[in-house]
Amino acid sequence: MTDNTIKRVLLEEINNIEISDELKYHLDNNITLSENVFRIFSKSYFNLINEARELYNIGLLELTDDDLWLVESDLGKSITLDDGRKIWLDVPFLINDTLLEAEHRGKKVKLNSPFRTPGGPKKFAVYVKTPKGTIKKVTFGDPNLKIKNANKARAKSFRARHKCDQKKDKTTAGYWSCNVGRYAKKLGLKSSRSW
Repeated sequence: MTDNTIKRVLLEEINNIEISDELKYHLDNNITLSENVFRIFSKSYFNLINEARELYNIGLLELTDDDLWLVESDLGKSITLDDGRKIWLDVPFLINDTLLEAEHRGKKVKLNSPFRTPGGPKKFAVYVKTPKGTIKKVTFGDPNLKIKNANKARAKSFRARHKCDQKKDKTTAGYWSCNVGRYAKKLGLKSSRSW
């Protein structure tokens, strides 16, 4: 089994628990939650995340780092506003079926979408919205070093050294460095393993 699949350590106990066909499909086909086969914002998308969260919270499902990040977030949870509108938490905003863009120094940019910066001074950059509502460009990664997150021992060492479990602020370089594996395909990395 590869490191980017849902780990099936629950099978001995899960035989006594009814799981949805959707989660069973993901388990049988080694599809991660972050590669959820359902359209974002669909009922099935949120149901799958919530079901996995429940099983993880009672100790019946072990998840990859990427999937663990999903179930520890508020993804799949919602709030209802005073006017009756339902707002889903921790999902990107969609406007006319496109991801929300912002303006930074007169240029339209995509938020929370890291990219390579061939001219430096860092290896990658990402535009994020600050708590004040302004747009900030966060640069991260040493351009002279390779990302060797495919090596399990090196990844573990990196996470411990950089205290990745404490990096929750998306406006910091540390957060993006610790989570660069989530964007492996987009950034041309060899492994999607989290640091």
